[in-house]
Amino acid sequence: MTRLKSILKFLITPILQKHWFIDLVFAIPRLLCGLWLTAMFGADKFGMPWTADSQNLNLFEVAAWFPEDVAAYGGIFAIAPIFFAWMGAFSEAVGGLFLLLGLKTRVASFLIMCTMLVAIFMQKWNQGLWSMLPAIGFLWVALYNLFLGSGRFGIDYIISKKFKY
Repeated sequence: MTRLKSILKFLITPILQKHWFIDLVFAIPRLLCGLWLTAMFGADKFGMPWTADSQNLNLFEVAAWFPEDVAAYGGIFAIAPIFFAWMGAFSEAVGGLFLLLGLKTRVASFLIMCTMLVAIFMQKWNQGLWSMLPAIGFLWVALYNLFLGSGRFGIDYIISKKFKY
């Protein structure tokens, strides 16, 4: 039980900067990327309450075209395209929401990093650098949030203050 508590403590407790203003500066890209991932990129593939009605998606449903795209990557993606499509869409829509809120920031960042690496190397690689830039940007924001956590401006910070050590 103690080991589980220490893992939870690590996952939730953000690394705070010396001054609150630096935490705010670090929070701005997290907030923007979380918003864009969940509202624009994820909602087009995954049914969320804010997904456009024109998408015809129920809650947590993956767009029909997305598993076909994932299967085209070949290898393990062709073996389980529905699973990988669901995980990728989930990490963008729900992971983006968690990133925006600063909730389970490190877990969400890890899922987003995995999805962006697949997007870069399996989908956008042959389309040139310009096409890869959004995925690279999300990857970098997720990378620093994986290490720093939410900072002072996230739900993780509030939870970590209440966490009994």
